[in-house]
Amino acid sequence: MKITWLGHSAFRIEIGKATILLDPFLSHNASFSGQDIKDVSAGVTHILLTHGHGDHVGDTVALAKETGAVVLANADLAAWLGSKGLDRLEMGNTGGTIALGSFSATFTNALHSSAQITEDGVSHALGNANGLMLHFEDEASILAMGDTDIFADMALINELHQPDIGLVPIGDRFTMGGAVAALACRRYFNFKTAIPCHYGTFPIIEQTADKFVAGMEGSKTDVKALKPAESLSI
Repeated sequence: MKITWLGHSAFRIEIGKATILLDPFLSHNASFSGQDIKDVSAGVTHILLTHGHGDHVGDTVALAKETGAVVLANADLAAWLGSKGLDRLEMGNTGGTIALGSFSATFTNALHSSAQITEDGVSHALGNANGLMLHFEDEASILAMGDTDIFADMALINELHQPDIGLVPIGDRFTMGGAVAALACRRYFNFKTAIPCHYGTFPIIEQTADKFVAGMEGSKTDVKALKPAESLSI
């Protein structure tokens, strides 16, 4: 398994026959600067979305049309994407699991919003914000938390799914900050590896992972604060 952080909450995950883009906010992502969209979208089979905000949906429509990738999103967001011309859509909702060939995706809870104001000035309600729990055959499992605050039912997510890897938002203001994110990981999860995200993109959110790294000191979790375009092989 190869996980590449593309900046903000965007990741490329390569495993077996699946090449996944998660929350592909690329073309307007300052952290993506210097990377090539064609390179990171090459061979993509699936695009997975945690919620409908522009900094997560990002380049989904264009990339899906170019690559033919299957797009997974909550039902409301998927319907909206269908109105944009996408037809290879898998829709679900909180608690639901969808089989996607060599892996499955389960919609988990997240504490966040999901509407989007588009270029036409119209606000679109795009369902609930979610995390995504990814299970692979004979490989480490991944919980992409999405944008969220800490909440006690994270303990249930861990009990049900026992995720090995956490993609953890730490930027504060719109998600939990680094110290709270560390508390969430230490109290509710038993991650083998935690990768912080949703920071360093905009001036009004945290610029570094320092608070999260400090909060995780002494835990059994291996924290990997990747640089944009940096990869981790597991």
